[in-house]
Amino acid sequence: MITFSIDGREVQSPENLMLVDAAKYGDVEIPVFCYEPKLGNPVGACRMCLVEIEGIPKLQTGCSTPVKDGMVVHTQNTRVHEAQEAVVEFLLINHPLDCPVCDKGGECPLQDISFGWGGGRSRFIEPKRHFQKPLELSPLIAIDRERCILCYRCVRYSQEVAEDYQLVLQERGAASYVATFDGHPYVAPFSGNIIELCPVGALTSRPYRFRARPWDIEGSGSVCTMCPGQCNVTFTVRDDRVLRVLQRDNAEVDDGWLCDRGRFAYQAIHVDERVTSPMVRGQDGQLVPVSWDRALSEAAAGLTAAGSAVGALAGSGTTNEEGFLVQRIVREALGSRDLDSQRAPVSRDALLAISDPALQATVPDLEFAHAVLVLDTEPVDDMAILDLRIRKGVRRNHVKLAIASARPSSLDANAAASVRFAPGAGPAFAAELVSAAKGEPSSDDARSIVALLREAGEDVVILASERVGVALAALADALGLRDRAGAGLLVVPSSANGRGLREVGFLPDAGPGLSPVAEPGRHAGQIAEAAATGDITALWLLGIDPLRDLPYRLRWEQALSRAATVIAHTNFLTEGIRDHATVVFPAEAYAEKDGTLTHPDGRLQRVRPAIGHSGAGRYGWQVLTDLGTRVGLHVPRVLTSGIALAQLAQAVPFYAGITQDEIGGRGIRWQERPAASAFPAPAPASVNVSPAPRVGPSAPASGLRLGTFRSIWASPEVEHSPALAFLRPRQKIEMAPSDADRLGLGDGQRVLVSNNGTQVSATVALRQAIPAGSVFLQDGLAEDSANVLTGSIVEVRRA
Repeated sequence: MITFSIDGREVQSPENLMLVDAAKYGDVEIPVFCYEPKLGNPVGACRMCLVEIEGIPKLQTGCSTPVKDGMVVHTQNTRVHEAQEAVVEFLLINHPLDCPVCDKGGECPLQDISFGWGGGRSRFIEPKRHFQKPLELSPLIAIDRERCILCYRCVRYSQEVAEDYQLVLQERGAASYVATFDGHPYVAPFSGNIIELCPVGALTSRPYRFRARPWDIEGSGSVCTMCPGQCNVTFTVRDDRVLRVLQRDNAEVDDGWLCDRGRFAYQAIHVDERVTSPMVRGQDGQLVPVSWDRALSEAAAGLTAAGSAVGALAGSGTTNEEGFLVQRIVREALGSRDLDSQRAPVSRDALLAISDPALQATVPDLEFAHAVLVLDTEPVDDMAILDLRIRKGVRRNHVKLAIASARPSSLDANAAASVRFAPGAGPAFAAELVSAAKGEPSSDDARSIVALLREAGEDVVILASERVGVALAALADALGLRDRAGAGLLVVPSSANGRGLREVGFLPDAGPGLSPVAEPGRHAGQIAEAAATGDITALWLLGIDPLRDLPYRLRWEQALSRAATVIAHTNFLTEGIRDHATVVFPAEAYAEKDGTLTHPDGRLQRVRPAIGHSGAGRYGWQVLTDLGTRVGLHVPRVLTSGIALAQLAQAVPFYAGITQDEIGGRGIRWQERPAASAFPAPAPASVNVSPAPRVGPSAPASGLRLGTFRSIWASPEVEHSPALAFLRPRQKIEMAPSDADRLGLGDGQRVLVSNNGTQVSATVALRQAIPAGSVFLQDGLAEDSANVLTGSIVEVRRA
């Protein structure tokens, strides 16, 4: 800490902090337009932050001047005031005076600074500069170039944060304007962030334009439940409707950014297709709305009749409280052991090993580690916001990035090393890495990755899919990451609250707190087999449609058709629920939920309701409590989400004593609480080493290896949000140009992909980086989803 003087007062701040930020330690505000710390190094483009520093003849920009001990700064003298007035006058020369019709009016930094630091008059009487307006920068963003003050924020974001390099400044001087290269629409996973970055009304949200004024709305903080990233958001609410979603800066989670799915998919909350009342299947085979009493009675009767022959599945944004209540009903009231919240089975021993508090990394560790290994996951699809955090670490802190995956990654260009293995070989390659780290015989690829990680430094973060399993813990131990702050594992689950659901006991082989069970039950794939053969007669689905969200669609079609009772909690009647559900309960949208989630790094976060329930909706924990009472579960009455959390915390030893007040608005990592010592001790991690199948020359002689991935846009919320309709994914087959040439196929051509008598239609998408011998299809689609296929080798032919 150093001491400096600003406007006659002594202030202490960290040395080398930019003067704009250091002044805040003395409660002094220096106006800015272009300065935004999240964008990296300051550029001093707007000159609004000019201040006088004794000993320097010229005025200096406060945004780019590091503060030093003994520095004497003036921000309120005549010289500074005249300079700031001149800058404001200059900015307003061509800026239209259309505040009454501008979406930014009332929450506009230019308005605020003009009032606080401007001269209050204009000497400019000549015609202002004009552009065609508004233009569609993309289907989501409108640009009014007349309002632009050339602060460079949006261009810097595109080039230095998202690194999509789509926005540029064209022309020079007063004729400069923001554009996209060659006029193409600005379509990217994180494009919406430039709307919030813009300090004027030049960039506005097309779905929000002219919907409300700042004095008509209120903000409500919550958490996005659309992916494991769990970004902190603020809902803009008017008349009990969500009109906009803004970021709620949390450096420990999202760094103040949002993906476009989290920013614009709120429209799905208020569409007509949403399920807003309970439904049962009538005698004519159609789902019809009914009262809550009848729906609860029908569901209770079906569950009671099935008894121990009930299988339960959870996914999507199911909260900790909802998962805990359902697993209690299934185990204690119905006597069933068959419940699962995972896409692919991971054993309790493996989950204990990879969840060990001594091995847990945090999201900021990705930015400050010496090296990061991305293993068998694609951040932009699986946990989108981490893509930006990794890019930031590589760009600003020179983090060494290594990528090992079957499918080429969007981060390959940032990586110091990238290796490919065959689809599905992630666990095997992780075992090779363990051998290489121990100095045992291994592949050249594995040895090169381990060498890179060790040469980078001691702080290594491994970001990996949970399907890799126990080998992750063995690799972390082999690299010496145990009990090392700033290093460890960050495991990406298969659903938004995957970690929370497994920790509250929604697993076939583990109870609350990952405690052992007397006799393990069936995992999701086995539940499908048992239901198809009649051993399970009732299926209970929380936020999941097996036909869309799980592998082996054909098996699930048989299971759903055979089951006597199918109970679903859902927002939309997707195919599996529309055709097979006997009772449907309206699920809450994420702006209506009340409960908690657990982030992949162990941070419990509070989901708060921003609006009332649509139609006849109720809180999920309220519905489950009523249903549990009807099937004989004797529990203290759950009247609030806080009571549900208290019951949960009592059952999970390492959550003990946690409350909503302690979680607060920023969340709290349970590993940092004293109760973390109650985490069950994992068994020593051991792996079986077998060579991971390679790509290229070892590709199968007949057919192509099939890999699958789920796009960031593959969700019902995207499909039902009008603004995102253009991003709704259609099936495509990603393949190498060499394979396409061999098969006589071209980019954009329609093909049939088949194996074992099953097939899907797809469009060829050639990618130079795809390894020869492998192809990739999308999962989670409403039509032609890859889970129709039943084998790992496919044939591709023209449609």
